[in-house]
Amino acid sequence: MAIQVLRFMEKGGRCRPNAAAYNTIIDGLCKDKMMDQALSLIHEMIEKGIAPDVITYNCLVQGLCNLSKWKDAGKLFTEMKAYNIFPSVVTFNILIDALCKEGQLEGAEEVLKIMIGQNEKPDNATYNALMDGFCLQGRMDEAKRVFDKMAANGLSPDVQSHNILINGYMKKMKVEPAMSLFQEIPRKGLTPDVATYNTVLQGLFSVRRYLTAIEVFNEMRAAGIKPDFYTYCVLLDGLCKNSHVEEALQFLHKMEVDGVDCQITMYSIVLDGLCKCGKLDSARHLFYSLSSKGLDPDVTTYNTMINGLFSEGLLQEAKDFIKKMVALQI
Repeated sequence: MAIQVLRFMEKGGRCRPNAAAYNTIIDGLCKDKMMDQALSLIHEMIEKGIAPDVITYNCLVQGLCNLSKWKDAGKLFTEMKAYNIFPSVVTFNILIDALCKEGQLEGAEEVLKIMIGQNEKPDNATYNALMDGFCLQGRMDEAKRVFDKMAANGLSPDVQSHNILINGYMKKMKVEPAMSLFQEIPRKGLTPDVATYNTVLQGLFSVRRYLTAIEVFNEMRAAGIKPDFYTYCVLLDGLCKNSHVEEALQFLHKMEVDGVDCQITMYSIVLDGLCKCGKLDSARHLFYSLSSKGLDPDVTTYNTMINGLFSEGLLQEAKDFIKKMVALQI
C-alpha cells in the first residue's frame, strides 16, 4: 500500500517524492520486516538522483539488525561512507544495541571505539545498551563499570540506566547492591517508574524477602505510581511462592473491589498457588466463580486445576476437566 502511494505521487510527474517520502516508506517496510522491498527502494532513490540521508540508512540498519543480518548491516555501514553520509549517534546506538542483545559485547565495544574515533559522543542510550548487554551475561562488575563511566564522561544515568543495573543485580541474587541503587534514585532527583518497582518486587520475592517486598509495594502506591498488569502478577505470584497463598487470594479480592482490571492470568496464578498447597476447595470455588466475573478459563487455568487434582489423586475429577477442555476446544 505504501509503495502504491509512492507510485501515485510519481504519476504525472506533478509530485516528485523526496528523500523524506522515501524514508517514511522505507521505515514502514523495515518495521514490517520487508527488507527486500526496503533495500530495493534505496537503490531506486540512487538511480533517480534522490540522495539517501542518514535517516534512510538508520531505518535500514535497524531493520537488518532486528533480523540479525549483521553482514548486510555492516555493508550498509560501509556504503554510507562511500556516499559521504556519516553515521550519527543513532546509527552507532542501533548497532551497539543489536550486538549487545546478541551477546557480541566485544564487537559492540569495537563499534563504540569507532564512534568515539569519529567524534560522535556516546549518549545515555549508548551506555544503557552496553550495560544491558553485560547484565544479560551476568557480568555485573563490567556493567557497573559502564554505569560509572557515564558519570565520568559528563552524563547523568537516567531511570532506565538504574533499572538495567538493578535488574542485572536481582537476577544474580545480589539484592544488597540492587536495593542500594534503588534507594539512590530519589536522592539523585529521579523518580522510580513502574518498571523499577516491578524489577525490585520480583527480585525481593525471588529471595523470599516477602515483608520488604510488601513495604516496597506500599511505598509505590504512596508515591502515586499506579501498578500495571505485570506488577499485580509479580505480587500475586510472589505471595503464593512465599507461602502466603491466603493473602494472595485476599489481595485478589481487594483488587476486584478496587476496580482493577483483573485478567484470567491473575486468577490462574492464585489457582496455581492454592492447588500447590492442597487448598482444592478454595481453588474450585475460585475457578467456578470465573464465569460470574465475565472471564473464560484458558488452557493455563485448566491445566492448573488438572495438575492440582491429579496431585491429590482425584483422577476422575481431573478427567472431567479434560473433557470440558476438549468440549470447549481449548
